[in-house]
Amino acid sequence: MRVPGGLSVRVDVRACVVVVALVAAALAASVVLIGTGDLAVPAPDVLRALTGGGSPVQRFVVRELRLPRVLVGLLVGACLGLGGALFQSVSRNPLGSPDVLGLTQGATAGALVVIVLFSGSATAVTLGALGGGLLTGLAVHLLAWKQGVHGYRLVLVGIGVSAVATAVNGYLVTKADFVDAARAVVWMTGSLNGRDWTQVGPLSALCAVLVPLVLANARGLRMLEMGDDVSHALGVRVERVRLVLMVAAVLLTAAATAAAGPVGFVALTAPQLARRLTRSPGPNLVPSLCMGAALLVTADWAAQRAFGADQLPVGVVTGVLGGLYLLWLLVTERRRGRI
Repeated sequence: MRVPGGLSVRVDVRACVVVVALVAAALAASVVLIGTGDLAVPAPDVLRALTGGGSPVQRFVVRELRLPRVLVGLLVGACLGLGGALFQSVSRNPLGSPDVLGLTQGATAGALVVIVLFSGSATAVTLGALGGGLLTGLAVHLLAWKQGVHGYRLVLVGIGVSAVATAVNGYLVTKADFVDAARAVVWMTGSLNGRDWTQVGPLSALCAVLVPLVLANARGLRMLEMGDDVSHALGVRVERVRLVLMVAAVLLTAAATAAAGPVGFVALTAPQLARRLTRSPGPNLVPSLCMGAALLVTADWAAQRAFGADQLPVGVVTGVLGGLYLLWLLVTERRRGRI
């Protein structure tokens, strides 16, 4: 397609259709999720309440209690989907996920230090998770560096760091008193319960900064998937682009973990599912972002309604489904001779 000025733009119609479908699915699931709870609100009443109509009770429940939770879910899912796509593209490895690389566990360790050692507030826990994620990402990058960062070396180092961080988390929980240990265990499951407007603002601001930054470097990321030598030949500043995108991915993952706890495997599965739907090579950044948002709000609905009277944290549902997907992915990669 030609645009004014003599430039040509290639539009992947299938990818555009997938993005539109995922956005529609995420919005539909959000409306259903907002209407789910002890006070059931039909979808038409949810839409009326969101636009200022409906009864005062419905407006309060929808706009003050449930809408922030759903917005946090959408933003967290989008951050995890985009962060997972970045790590998988930079490492050129389908296992290059924050869950596998230890970033989620590192952010969890930062939060547990604040909870167990300092009995910190919710804001302090959020800052601790951000700090833990950033320090873990820096450690993984430095340990994996050897004249550049190779994909499989990054994954192997990340697995080792993840094991260490998991051991630290277990130690902190065992040394905590009963109240702090219970609080830590609840946080470690990954949940959207109790999320309000205080989490929506920071996440929205972070996404407003990082998403355009990532998309601006999308061309360089696509070149990186062809190898460093080819990227250099095409004029890409390889290490600069890789560092910028890895920092962005770490920030996205750490912010998502800080807002909702360690919600597992969304960052692993969302990019893979998006790529299978678009059937398009490359990082598929926007489809992965939309897939992550749709997955998380759908999983949260399933956590509330699919198990009868027992409402599970969303991290339990994503952990079970993501673990099964990881096993399938490992079997598939083994059959192809990649591992």
